[in-house]
Amino acid sequence: FSRPVADVLAEARRLAAAGVREITLLGQNVNAYHGEAGDGGNWTLGRLIREIAEISGIARIRYTTSYPSEMDHDLISAHAEVPQLMPYLHLPVQSGSDRVLEAMNRRHSAAEYLALVDKIRTARPDIALSSDFIVGFPGENRRDFEATLQLVEQVGFAQAYSFKYSARPGTPAAAMPYQIEEAEKSDRLAVLQQLLTAQQRAFNAACVGKDFDILFEKPGRAANQIVGRSPYLQPVHIEGTAELIGDITKVRITAHGANSLSGRPADRAAPAHDVAIRAGTPA
Repeated sequence: FSRPVADVLAEARRLAAAGVREITLLGQNVNAYHGEAGDGGNWTLGRLIREIAEISGIARIRYTTSYPSEMDHDLISAHAEVPQLMPYLHLPVQSGSDRVLEAMNRRHSAAEYLALVDKIRTARPDIALSSDFIVGFPGENRRDFEATLQLVEQVGFAQAYSFKYSARPGTPAAAMPYQIEEAEKSDRLAVLQQLLTAQQRAFNAACVGKDFDILFEKPGRAANQIVGRSPYLQPVHIEGTAELIGDITKVRITAHGANSLSGRPADRAAPAHDVAIRAGTPA
């Protein structure tokens, strides 16, 4: 189910009128959006994003979560053509093994995922990608796991979420043969997370010296510190007062950590807030 176009646009306009500058379009598979429009037709997510970008005051647009099989040309081109669409995309892949992907009932192969990443990066060269991974799915062997590591090396992720497969009673996977030993799943997860952490650190390090527009959200843990989000969703810490909270401020990044950045203000911009808009219904 997709919310009608008019409903989403009306909510976006109300939020913009209230001073909101950043919105996130939410859905279980949001890039499959097909909202009914007033003319009786259906809009894609790409078209919806373009229309929201025309609303005065909206400075940032995000969407999540997306499925590789639903990334169409219109949505990819929106990343090139809509400056308000942030250069960050969460694109779950789960595994680099076609055999495991088929067992998971995923509708993409590793090669198709890699080809899609190439298209997205051609459209938006500065985009950063995050993903989801599951290790230890029933039947996953060492070769399958090595294929996942190879895919991670080929793509290079700014951030990722990785988990061990956990059987849920009553699901088809729980009844599959060749369940992986818990210790082996833990070992594989540790290897994968070491690689993903190194990639995240490298991405954060590459941000040092760059200027980003940061939307400040809350006070930091230290005195006279506030925290915001970069276009790539990294937490960014600066010395500043609470009156900057709600602003989009240009910040020069001066240092990085494993999961965050720090910097100093370069200038000030308009007040802002971030709000999530649900485009579809949860599963």
